Amino acid sequence: MSRYLRPRLPGAPIFFTVALARRGGTALVDHVGLLRAAVAQTRAERGFHIAAWVVMPDHLHCIWILPEGDCDYSTRWRLIKARFSRGLPMGARRESHVARQERGIWQRRFYEHHIRDEADMAAHLRYCWWNPVKHGFMTRPEDWPYSSYHRDRAMGWSVW
Repeated sequence: MSRYLRPRLPGAPIFFTVALARRGGTALVDHVGLLRAAVAQTRAERGFHIAAWVVMPDHLHCIWILPEGDCDYSTRWRLIKARFSRGLPMGARRESHVARQERGIWQRRFYEHHIRDEADMAAHLRYCWWNPVKHGFMTRPEDWPYSSYHRDRAMGWSVW
């Protein structure tokens, strides 16, 4: 069995990509309220700051900043995924999903990247904001409703 060694850098901003098990679906935008509730409940229990977030139909990207001295983002993702999944009907499951008591909605792993500096942060913010355009859903980031772009621009953030 593979063992993933994840870096432990408390306080560092972290960029994540998290995807559904079956790409091409629309569960995340179809049930965005359920996703928001799962995130809100997890944040209430295990606080973290959301620097950026974009929800696509079958995956999401975000940047989190955990509290100083805390680097346990894996537990937070486990809770968010489980809470979201419990609100959906059981999907088609492989034998390995049954053995692990998984619903088969999410990919098991996620991608994370610890932000190195201001330029890296700006690049990943832009990536989040422009992802709906990249995938052809919109021609401008401000037209995508499931993005922190609106909050970020209202606060005066610009990374152009």
